[in-house]
Amino acid sequence: MSTEHLHLQVNGIPVEVRRKAIKNLHIGVYPPDGRVRVAAPARMDDETIRLAIVSRLAWIRRHQRRFLAQVRESARELVTGESHYYRGQRYRLDVVDAAGRAGVHLTGMSTMELGVPPGTDTAGRRCVLERWYRRELRALVPDLLATWEPIIGKSVAEWRIKRMKTRWGSCNIGARRIWLNLELIRKPHACLEYVLVHEMAHLLERHHTHRFRDLMDRFLPDWRLRRDELNKGPLAHEDWG
Repeated sequence: MSTEHLHLQVNGIPVEVRRKAIKNLHIGVYPPDGRVRVAAPARMDDETIRLAIVSRLAWIRRHQRRFLAQVRESARELVTGESHYYRGQRYRLDVVDAAGRAGVHLTGMSTMELGVPPGTDTAGRRCVLERWYRRELRALVPDLLATWEPIIGKSVAEWRIKRMKTRWGSCNIGARRIWLNLELIRKPHACLEYVLVHEMAHLLERHHTHRFRDLMDRFLPDWRLRRDELNKGPLAHEDWG
């Protein structure tokens, strides 16, 4: 699908517009900072798009305020005493010297032990933790797919994990490929399930239409609560992704 990009300023709000071969206009406000993006039919003129945005300004600003009000972590240096999250649980980081292979171990319900060779710098410590996060997230997805593919009636041909700054997930409908944000491993399991079901629902309905919301209501009746939990703070510092 070919797209045309346009950037507008509407009442002081920067808006990215993408014209596509679609029938209806869609407005989205995205974390972490409330970026506004519009998908518009290819032949819709600029003024019509602008008026549609103006009509949704109150809704846009409400969502932007919600994002801006979220607590943000300070820059993570990966040192003992910092707080880090795993599956919705807060842990105190304990960096220890590891003569053997570097890795992460959870001690009890409150301590995340990060073992690294002596002298490992911040980038190296971050690499070890991120590698562990990625492995943990990768281990959770197959069971969720096995549960939801029969319910939704669509199979996922491929799924991948990456760090994303503005999305929790995305779906390439043609390739039946789903991307998941690495940050999801820090969130409660219910949030991961919500994002996966959300992206799989796009295999049935491309856009966030009434039909899409009806599908989500059928598949996951509490999806709005899960979405709100997902978008609650703290947000990761941008250096973490």
